[in-house]
Amino acid sequence: MPARIIDGKKIAKHYRNSITEEVKQLKQKGMVPGLAVILVGENSASQTYVRMKRKTCEEMGIHSVLIQYGDQVGQNELLDKIDQLNNDSSIHGILVQLPLPEGIQTEKVIERISPDKDVDGFHPINIGRMMIGEDAFLPCTPYGILKMLQYENIDPSGKHAVIIGRSNIVGKPAGQLLLRENATVTYCHSKTENLTAYTRNADILIAAAGRAKFIHGNDIKPGAVVIDVGMNRDEAGVLCGDIDFDSAKNTAGYITPVPGGVGPMTITMLMYNTVKAARKTIENGIQ
Repeated sequence: MPARIIDGKKIAKHYRNSITEEVKQLKQKGMVPGLAVILVGENSASQTYVRMKRKTCEEMGIHSVLIQYGDQVGQNELLDKIDQLNNDSSIHGILVQLPLPEGIQTEKVIERISPDKDVDGFHPINIGRMMIGEDAFLPCTPYGILKMLQYENIDPSGKHAVIIGRSNIVGKPAGQLLLRENATVTYCHSKTENLTAYTRNADILIAAAGRAKFIHGNDIKPGAVVIDVGMNRDEAGVLCGDIDFDSAKNTAGYITPVPGGVGPMTITMLMYNTVKAARKTIENGIQ
């Protein structure tokens, strides 16, 4: 029996409706959630992502500002702009689109963003809060994955979750969020030997390695939940994930497509974090 498709577009729409409703409620209180996006360089993929994020802001009634720089911008100029945005009361979330050009230290840029405006959830303070279970802005892709599982009534508790990839953006935080949900988590990466020994034992398999179609149906435990975070191009130039969808769909119990799976949820959770940041300014009395 073919796997149930986890429809990221449909799930994103469900969550966006409630977020949009909260935006309306905040506006009635005189608060317009604001997101600033900083784009550096001419990376076409980054430009596409930024357009999608700004379009979603517009659809949901969130104020958005785009700050663009060329590849030659100096790190200090970038840090000064972040300082300005940190002090701008109309901006509740700051996002610096990654990757940044060579010569700019990504860690320094991320750490300059106020943790209270870090809607990407990458600041060490938010990562630390996440690790110990405190309230935090959670990284958008892992958070989106968790919300997809909740929507599909998939309870990670007691399940073996295998994460392929250990990036700070997806792999590491995805494992931590599943651990918080009482899953047993295994991380796999480029140095893991006999990868299939792990993937075939995964009740929940999250592929975030950035290698086109490298996980096939016979690498997957029958009935497993398969979440594909990959965004690649195959030999024909067609957008695809890390999972060979055509073979995997006949083995998995649930599977996300690429495109139309995790991607829409990543942007949705960015909007959620931005609205949360705006709400917190009211709660903290610093509107």
